[in-house]
Amino acid sequence: MLKIHLVSETIFVMKGQGVHTAFVEQVELLREKTDIQVVVNEEGYGDLMHCHTYGPYYFWKGRKYKGRRIHTAHVIPDSIKGSLPMWKHLAPLANWFFKRVFSYANVVIALSPMVEDAILKLGVKTKIVKIYNPVLIGKWKRTEENRQKGRRLLKLSVDKKVVLGVGQLQSRKGVEDFLAIAEALPEAAFIWVGGRPFGKFTEGIERINNRIKTASAHIHFPGLFDLADMPAIYAAADMLLFTSYQENCPLAPLEAAACGMPVVYRDIREYGLLYEQPYLKAKTTEDFIQIIRKLLNEPLFYTQGLKLSEELIKQFDQEKIRQQLIDLYQSMVSSSTKKG
Repeated sequence: MLKIHLVSETIFVMKGQGVHTAFVEQVELLREKTDIQVVVNEEGYGDLMHCHTYGPYYFWKGRKYKGRRIHTAHVIPDSIKGSLPMWKHLAPLANWFFKRVFSYANVVIALSPMVEDAILKLGVKTKIVKIYNPVLIGKWKRTEENRQKGRRLLKLSVDKKVVLGVGQLQSRKGVEDFLAIAEALPEAAFIWVGGRPFGKFTEGIERINNRIKTASAHIHFPGLFDLADMPAIYAAADMLLFTSYQENCPLAPLEAAACGMPVVYRDIREYGLLYEQPYLKAKTTEDFIQIIRKLLNEPLFYTQGLKLSEELIKQFDQEKIRQQLIDLYQSMVSSSTKKG
């Protein structure tokens, strides 16, 4: 039986981010059936290594897997824009480093067309395979029990309409735009859930903190929640406002869509290349305000938003993506055996 060694440094640091969620959910997905074995980090040794992170642990673990290394590219050089201070000065170093990361692998999984383009732009010769992040529908499905739990966790009344934001508290995620939109719509509660994995090294930390301190009473930043609580957090909300300026294959909007709510995206090129179905999108803060106001006040428009979410997530079917991963694993092991 094929044995897969899944590796991620997020187990030890920075659990409150999409990379960790993607890693945890891949472990869950692959362990759903008994057709393959899965070992994680220090649990053992496998026929190949599939890593989700790019730190020293990736290079250390990979030393025993020459010819059998897979890396999922969750992060590309553009991901540092609006995430770290002086990111413009760090760009050459980021390009050099990520070229090494991708070149160390024998196969790089690109989560979207934009990720594939970014890898090719670096001059990487490694084989690239496009496989999306899967959506585990059952995990995120809305229930009344979860909605009540989420409202308790967020300290909200049962009848208050809630606009949710999920992501790291940094400029790249559009948190300042979220605040501007929220200030214009006092009739709903606006909740941003997320932390700062880079701590004091987060770009714009003082500026954002000052904005948060002066925010109106209907805007809340409760911080980071455990991954196990996130289905309840989503269920507590009525819609997701996703203001991010740069993403690859973001999980938060797909999780929200799976939880049965409209999602409003920023109109950026990444999503146009990634999504096969239409979605709610806004170019400006005023556009966001108009769409959120319609969702809050027009039941028919809200129903249309629900339908868009329902159709959008079909592209990220977990069984299809699970089979794509297994096919890739089998192909790599077979190829490695022949060469050996």
